[in-house]
Amino acid sequence: MERKLVAILSTDVAGYSRLTALDEEGTLRTLATYQQIISELTGEHDGRVFANAGDSAVAEFLSPVQALRCAVAIQRSLSRHNKDLDPGRRIAFRIGINLGDVVSENGNLLGDGVNVAARLQEIATPGGICISGSIREQIYGKANFRLTHLGERTLKNIPRPVSVYRVDWEAEDPSESGILGGALTLPDKPSIVVLPFVNMSGDPEQQYFADGITEDIITALSRHRWFFVIARNTSFTYKDHAVDIKKIAADLGVRYVLEGSVRKVGDRVRITGQLIDAETNAHLWAERYDRSYEDVFAIQDEITENVVGAIEPEILMGEGRRAIQQTKTDPDAFACCSRGMWHHYQFTRDDFAEAERWVRQAIEIDPRYARGYMALARILFGKCIFSWTTDVDAERLEILRLAERAVALDARDPYCQYALFAGAILSRDHQAALAAAQRAIDLNPNFALGHLALGWVRIYMGNFDAALDPLLRALRLSPQDPIGFLFTSRIALAHYHLGNYEEALHFANLALASRRLHWVLIVAIASLARLGRLDEASALAGELPEVAPPDPAGYWESVHPYADPDDRQHLYEGLRKAGLAL
Repeated sequence: MERKLVAILSTDVAGYSRLTALDEEGTLRTLATYQQIISELTGEHDGRVFANAGDSAVAEFLSPVQALRCAVAIQRSLSRHNKDLDPGRRIAFRIGINLGDVVSENGNLLGDGVNVAARLQEIATPGGICISGSIREQIYGKANFRLTHLGERTLKNIPRPVSVYRVDWEAEDPSESGILGGALTLPDKPSIVVLPFVNMSGDPEQQYFADGITEDIITALSRHRWFFVIARNTSFTYKDHAVDIKKIAADLGVRYVLEGSVRKVGDRVRITGQLIDAETNAHLWAERYDRSYEDVFAIQDEITENVVGAIEPEILMGEGRRAIQQTKTDPDAFACCSRGMWHHYQFTRDDFAEAERWVRQAIEIDPRYARGYMALARILFGKCIFSWTTDVDAERLEILRLAERAVALDARDPYCQYALFAGAILSRDHQAALAAAQRAIDLNPNFALGHLALGWVRIYMGNFDAALDPLLRALRLSPQDPIGFLFTSRIALAHYHLGNYEEALHFANLALASRRLHWVLIVAIASLARLGRLDEASALAGELPEVAPPDPAGYWESVHPYADPDDRQHLYEGLRKAGLAL
């Protein structure tokens, strides 16, 4: 017999028979999605599912820490998905984890170690995690989750008492992070901001290249779910500014800062990077790379791996062994796309036109470049949102076509999933938009746009209360985002539909302080009218003609696709109280 010491994770659905009796087909569809999530998260944490019985799964891990992190990731992901289901149809898994010496036979694992994990799962509450004392000993000082000792338990068919602990896996409430006022607190995981790499080429035209390098490193780091990574748009607000590491870290509520430079001359690139602990001002890692231009993707992977390894060796042991898988992209296509996205992030009508030109060129150079199709879909989506197009229907069809092509080429890129959300929401396909938003976050929990998308679609599906959490998480991940008005305006709209008109007005005013946009003015005016402040509503309404789209009523029907017409009427009633109509 082959024996080995492993951590065993056992999962099972609570009340599975009741759920299938209530809605067999719906339960099986949801269960298939959840089992895919469990399988992917198990692999991500270097585990292996060796038994699967439909409503249950059993997996092995070489590391107890990775087993626990996987269990927490599973419960957090499934909890987020469950919020979009009716309470009576939500699927809750119980999880048990044990460390034991087991027998390996033809890929299956047998023995007391497996049985204890299964019994621990049985005493966990729906949506809960229970671990044995042997797991607790191994994770001590290596995991930040709070444990509650449930005592010594006698488990069915286990001949000895087992010490049992319950794991508190709930994610930090974003409203408690300081994002709504006051100093930002450090997250409960390693936190980092990547500052824009400095262009040292002496050629302003190469700035887009340095920006593209920075953005890809941010994306690569963000895929490590046990990091907290500040979003690209916030980090780029520090571009061309004098760097005060301690102040930046305090402003963003992070501990680590990565900075660097890029010099491109001909077909050679020199990239430097250094990682700084803002609490101690210690340099944890520094490196310089002199390579061929075609090695740029390999350099990005090396920087990511070194940063992960310097901050968290335990993560390096698991996720870090797998380099970010870059598709074989033509460097010229990458350069054109980077240039296009640089214009996109300027958020002006003329820059969007220039962005579209460059990204279309990237697709011509490399027709299999997923990010090219994704970027073009995002640009066209922006044109619709900012009413910079006269034909939303035509743009919607192209966005959907581009997004589907992007996902077909790279289904694991969260940005491609965000593009699919954009095409689906404009097409009024709420379920497809919801699935794409959830998938984007499953792939990258640090993806601010994914959380924005989830809150966005929940609003138009009428799930207003559940929309607030992802919108606040988006704001925390990118607290100084130049498009933060998208976050705060959606928060305002959710509060309006919840009847919290004071809160709706507060967040609408935050958005208006950044940009005077038509839809934000509408929410502010409706909120003022609901509060009986008609003179203020009338004064604000005077701004509408200057920013109104060519066809306001048609714009609202296309770009604000409420599933329930009564929700749209709730907003329109507020406008009518102010003496307006769309």
